[in-house]
Formats: sequence, structure tokens, C-alpha cells
Amino acid sequence: MGGRFFDQWAVGQTIVHEIRRTVTETDNLLFSTMTHNPQPLHIDAEAAKASEFGQILVNGTFTFALMIGLSVGDTTLGTLIANLGYDKLVMPKPVFLGDTLRTETEVVELRASKSRPGAGIVTFSHRMFNQRDEIVCQCLRMTLIKGSGA
Repeated sequence: MGGRFFDQWAVGQTIVHEIRRTVTETDNLLFSTMTHNPQPLHIDAEAAKASEFGQILVNGTFTFALMIGLSVGDTTLGTLIANLGYDKLVMPKPVFLGDTLRTETEVVELRASKSRPGAGIVTFSHRMFNQRDEIVCQCLRMTLIKGSGA
């Protein structure tokens, strides 16, 4: 188990997640197909080439899901009770096929759960960067985490 319990977190803690991921055409095409997203910018090379970007854009919901996925092993693996919500999701830069992405997570708020003794709500700020150290995705994630005595 790689995740931490509620009482093991402190506001301001930052984790630079070790796993990085280079996005492939297969990743983008499969995700777009599985989610029934026919956006030509994601799946049609000719349409994407004619766009202002001149190439295929990676599906933004894939980028978001990958950002969260890269963080799970160090944050909530085995300790998560529930994801309570996501807020302030932004994608300030596009992601292209072949971009290598990495994620950092900071704890921005801790609050004991009123309904589950021993558990607590941890709010994470996730940031994803490309190989040029540009932020390509960020959000807040509110999680309900087990306490170490649970």
C-alpha cells in the first residue's frame, strides 16, 4: 500500500511523483473511442492538421485522468474511502502526442470528518507538467481518507 492515512498528512506537504508518462497515439485514440468522444481534433489527423494547432490534441479528459492516476500510488492507494469532488480544473496548455507528463501534488487543506470518526478530508492540489515544465493541467481533489486507526 502506497497511500497515506489522514493523520499522516500535513498542509503544505508536496510530493513529486516519480512515474512519468509519454502520451501515445494509442492512448488518445482508445480513450476518445471508449468515452464516445468523436472530436476531430482528437481522432482525425487531417482535421487536426488544418486546426490552429496543426496536429492532434490529446483528449483533455485523458490528461486529467492521467494526472490523478499518476498521483494515486503516493497519495490514496489503499487509504481512500471516496473521492468527494474536483474543483478548479484548468488546462492552460495543450497536450500533444509524444509529450511526456509528470505530476506534483500538494496538500492544501485537512479537515476531520464529522460523519466518520478517525477519517478525514484531504484536499490535494494536483499539477501536471509537460517535458518543457509547462503546466498542462491542474485541479483540486477533495478526498475522504481513512485514519491510521481505522
